[in-house]
Amino acid sequence: MVNTTQNKMSAWSRILLVPASVALAVSIYVPIWRIDLDAPQYPEGLNLKIYADKIGGNVDIINGLNHYIGMKTLHTDDFVEFTVLPYLIGFFSVFALCAAIVGRRKFLYSLLFSFIVFGVVAMVDFWRWEYNYGHNLDPNAAIIVPGMAYQPPLIGFKQLLNFGAYSIPDTGGWLMLGAGVCMLLASVMEFRKQRSAKIAAAKKVRAMAAAAIVTLFLMSSCKPGPQPIRLNADNCSNCEMTISDKRFATELLTNKGKVYKFDDLKCMLGHMKENSTQEYSGIYVTDYLNPDVLLKVEQAFIIAGESVGSPMGGNMAAFSNKDSAEKYSGKLAASPVDWSVLKP
Repeated sequence: MVNTTQNKMSAWSRILLVPASVALAVSIYVPIWRIDLDAPQYPEGLNLKIYADKIGGNVDIINGLNHYIGMKTLHTDDFVEFTVLPYLIGFFSVFALCAAIVGRRKFLYSLLFSFIVFGVVAMVDFWRWEYNYGHNLDPNAAIIVPGMAYQPPLIGFKQLLNFGAYSIPDTGGWLMLGAGVCMLLASVMEFRKQRSAKIAAAKKVRAMAAAAIVTLFLMSSCKPGPQPIRLNADNCSNCEMTISDKRFATELLTNKGKVYKFDDLKCMLGHMKENSTQEYSGIYVTDYLNPDVLLKVEQAFIIAGESVGSPMGGNMAAFSNKDSAEKYSGKLAASPVDWSVLKP
């Protein structure tokens, strides 16, 4: 089941969406963009103001000037955008308010993503509009400058003959930008909060996993089992000599988990004989060919002979398989020995 609490927005994020909603609503009624034209013959300048639903400013004067250079005249009715744009902006205003009320992150992220897409599409459409009006000129215009186009800048400044054109956001544009910033700030805050929660959850999971591993390790360490023979460190529990040749080392494990180590099978047999009442959960011998491997004596193949040369004169060696035992029996002039005969 999804934890809805984890998907809730913080109070600050929800608060940020309220001014975003208000700013979008206000932007419907004020100019969103403006293009200012400066020229010596117009010291006070001319401006074209673009609202959500109309074109304003010095439209008639600009249309008159554009007529001389072959540009189309500007009329609100020629743009379908002015029909749908107020509704789109109104939709985002309501969407932002609903996201603040509902308080779910998915609403916030959907709002931000769709608003960014809307902004990109709007700017592309505005550039296309400027391009068409600046390039599709009347070939019979009074003034024709070969190779000259009159496309205003998308944003910033551009010189068009003796006119300097400035294209910048107006009040509504800044309000929409502010609304987008509020959405972005809220989204960043929620993303960081969500990320922190995930990191904390991951740390908790890792801590639980580590605790489980430690517990399993401790549980497994409590179970009796053979211990590695430490060469030149462990002493024989029978003769007390330091174990110097792993190939002949052996080990006894009692039912209580106590471990006895020996440097020779002979020493182990002697210990078992002296402690005949002791019960063992495991009796191990070292694999002659792999000295780091301890074999259960019942599964080992043992050979005995004078040439084997074990440390304490037991002259017995163990192997993990019958073929190896038979091979070394020939090399060392030794004979196979059954454990059932050897054990006390």
